[in-house]
Amino acid sequence: MCDTMVAGPKATKSGGLLFAKNSDRGANEAQYLDFRPRATHAPGATLRCTYIEIPQVAETHAVLLSRPFWMWGAEMGANEHGLVIGNEAVFAKIAPQKEQALLGMDLLRLGLERAKTAAEALDVITALLGRHGQGGNCAPLGKFEYHNSFLIADTGGAAYVLETVGREWAVERVDGFRSISNTYTISAKFDATSENLIRQAIRRGFAKEGAAFDFAVAYADRLRSTLGHGVKRWCRTTDLLGTSKGHTPQSLMAILRDHGEEAARNSDWRPDGIMGGGVCAHASWGPIRQYGQTTASWVADLTPGRAVHWVTGTSSPDTSIFKPVFFGPGFEGAALPDFGPAPTDRFDPATLWWRHERLHRAVLEDYAPRLAAFAGERDRLEAGFFERVDALLARGGRAEEAAQLSRDIWAEAAEAEERWLALVLAMPKRKGKGGSLLYRMHWRELAKLAGIPG
Repeated sequence: MCDTMVAGPKATKSGGLLFAKNSDRGANEAQYLDFRPRATHAPGATLRCTYIEIPQVAETHAVLLSRPFWMWGAEMGANEHGLVIGNEAVFAKIAPQKEQALLGMDLLRLGLERAKTAAEALDVITALLGRHGQGGNCAPLGKFEYHNSFLIADTGGAAYVLETVGREWAVERVDGFRSISNTYTISAKFDATSENLIRQAIRRGFAKEGAAFDFAVAYADRLRSTLGHGVKRWCRTTDLLGTSKGHTPQSLMAILRDHGEEAARNSDWRPDGIMGGGVCAHASWGPIRQYGQTTASWVADLTPGRAVHWVTGTSSPDTSIFKPVFFGPGFEGAALPDFGPAPTDRFDPATLWWRHERLHRAVLEDYAPRLAAFAGERDRLEAGFFERVDALLARGGRAEEAAQLSRDIWAEAAEAEERWLALVLAMPKRKGKGGSLLYRMHWRELAKLAGIPG
């Protein structure tokens, strides 16, 4: 499960556009940052996506992706033109297609590779959806199938919500701020639909001929959306976005780290139990929270002619550090930080994602005091990073300077996490504060599956 949001020019302090997403998947489903350069392709070339092969286009744009280790597609990403896209699982009264087709994550990557603007990406994704459909298992273990929604935005300040059911879709242009979660959010206000969307709803008895059409009312499986806390998280992110008309990257990071109203009231809150619902998601036992672990986070700061991406590359943003990547408009040719080797579902301390898991999972053993031991330094460190990035932008720093600053910050963040791991491991565990027995058993089983040393 995931949460994606955008604050447009009317809702940001800078007058630019901010995009943010928490990618929530299985707790051992390592994710990594993957750069793919611009490329040209021979006539008649084909492209292998996660499950199917489709015709390739003549040229694909350079992209930076946050990818689950096992699939071709991505959970979120950006391209060299300042286009950003995030997707969500959504659940409809119509079951997802059983035959393998394009995953929502494939469609996301294809939109980034083939479009320059948000409007172009809408056309790319809906055309591919109509031609190839969506379908297939969206998990490396077990079975998890769903339809998809997308939040698409660009440096020009344009943003759209695209929600789909099978090959049908509806689009809403964003004015101000907007969020999406694991529920249908487009209702009677939409700007465009596929040709057959409303006719299909009437034919299946989801809507009445001649009556006002409400997309979410017609198609949403409210039971699954409620059990997955999609409605709850969508309401929470909408409320938090509405608290300010001057959002900054830092305020969106705070939303991505939000655990909900109960956690805000309880200084000794911990993330165990069968029910979840936080924007910053922690996996637990039971089917509802099996896919409820935030495995990567991203905030994009976009203004005309400039893009700065703040990414974790690691799970659980409350235990992670957002670090800058200068990619896209304004920083053409800037070298990217070394993100390290790609992970798998097996523990590997040589990879960024699994190296961070040692800290993340150590914090879970006694959440409140262990997080508090370094959260203050985390915030101060990020504040210092923003000061240095702002200074670079103010003086019009060159691509080479931006690349060096990014490399320095990534190295400092890695060193800080090593310190925090040592600090947390040295702390005694309070009796009875490590979560329920079922919660502890769940995380022990996850560690065993991944081969994490005891």
